[in-house]
Amino acid sequence: MTKIYSRVGIIGAMAEEIELLHEYVEKSNVFVKAGITYVEGTLHGREVVFCRSGVGKVNAAVCTQVLIDAGVDCVLFTGVAGALDPKLNIGDIVISTSCLQHDMDCSPLGYARGQIPFQETSEFLADPKLVELAFKACNLLFPDRHMKGKILSGDQFVASRDVVRQLHEELNGTCTEMEGAALAQVCAMNDIPYVVIRSMSDKADGSAHVNFAEFTAVASVNSHRIIDEMIQHM
Repeated sequence: MTKIYSRVGIIGAMAEEIELLHEYVEKSNVFVKAGITYVEGTLHGREVVFCRSGVGKVNAAVCTQVLIDAGVDCVLFTGVAGALDPKLNIGDIVISTSCLQHDMDCSPLGYARGQIPFQETSEFLADPKLVELAFKACNLLFPDRHMKGKILSGDQFVASRDVVRQLHEELNGTCTEMEGAALAQVCAMNDIPYVVIRSMSDKADGSAHVNFAEFTAVASVNSHRIIDEMIQHM
C-alpha cells in the first residue's frame, strides 16, 4: 500500500462488536462526545479510536465527524445488513464499493431517487485501498462468502420483497442498512477514506425476526476478525 493509515477510526453498529474491541485494544483514553463513548488505544501497534454509533444516519454522521475531529485518517464501519442481491445468503459479507441513500427522494422535483439536490455527488465511493484490504481479509477468512457492491442506506428497516427487488433493480443495491451512506458522505466532505463491511443477517424480506437475533453474535465475531486482519496489514 502506498498510504499508511496511522490512526484508524472504527465504528461498530452492535454492542457485541464493541465488546470484542474492548477485549483486544490496548486502551489509553476514553472520552464522550454528543452522548457517544469513544475509546482510544492501539491494536497490533496501530492507533485506533472506536465507538458504537447507534442506529440510523444521524447517529452515524455525528460519530463519524467526531472521529475525524479526533484525528483519524480513515474510517472502517462494520455491522449487519439485509441482502438485496439474490446471490447473497445469510452470513455472507458485502464490502462497499460505494454508498447511496435510498430514502433520499426528491423525484417530484425532477431529481433521480438517491440524488441529493444541489450537490455534485450523491453516491460516495469507498477508498479502493481499504476495499482491497477488506477483500483480501475476506478471501483469507471467508472464501467464496463475500462480494463487493453498492450499499444502500436509509432510515427504514426494509422487510418487503417488492422493495428488495426495487432497490436491487432500480438502484443496483447489493445490500441495505441504516448508516453507511451517512458515514460515507461525512468522509467525502472531509476527504477521509472509508469502507463499510456488512454481514448479511437476513434477506430483507420480512424474515429478520427469525434470523437477526441469533445471527448478531456470529456477525460480531466475523466483523471483528475482518477488522483485526485489516489492521495487521495496514
